[in-house]
Amino acid sequence: MPLYKDFSTDSVTLLIWQYDSTETLDPDALLEPENREKVLSYHPNKILETLMVRKMLKTVLPGYKILYRDSGEPYLIPGDFQISVSHSFPLAALAVSKNRVGIDLEKRKEKIKKIRHKFILNEDSYIDNREEVDFLTAIWCVKEALYKIHHSKHWSLKKHYDVLPFQLSDNFCVSSRVYDAENEDFFNAKISFFENYCLAVVED
Repeated sequence: MPLYKDFSTDSVTLLIWQYDSTETLDPDALLEPENREKVLSYHPNKILETLMVRKMLKTVLPGYKILYRDSGEPYLIPGDFQISVSHSFPLAALAVSKNRVGIDLEKRKEKIKKIRHKFILNEDSYIDNREEVDFLTAIWCVKEALYKIHHSKHWSLKKHYDVLPFQLSDNFCVSSRVYDAENEDFFNAKISFFENYCLAVVED
């Protein structure tokens, strides 16, 4: 499985891999027994994404396995590392860290403009509509990455997650916050645009 991009830092191992039809992705060798039935019921592309993540994990932390909480959140056994995964076929991304980490990988798509109203609130004040797709994709990625480390089933990306004003470039950082009526937490997010994709990384 070819390495597509390596965004690793001193605190996070973050790899992006690209599907290769000549590569062996054997469910019997890669899937945990606890997840086999569930994963093999997925859409074929999602099965491949899941197997790619498992194969990546074996290169980073041999002997570890991914399980899922009731909420669907993945976690590692043994539990001394934190994990976050994201897919946008034919790419799959894996982040591993000693600290909580959330990542989101999305392909640029015009159709994101059709759901703008579902996740944009305070960000309307600074979005440049001449570059609407890139602004919306970056904001969506940050909010999704934030949700992975700081979430509640009662929260919405529109009402409880803010991405503070920024200017677009290939690689940049933004400030963001998660809040409700009683509390708020601030985070820095790293955003990278490459090829036709956007990646957001939030560390706790």
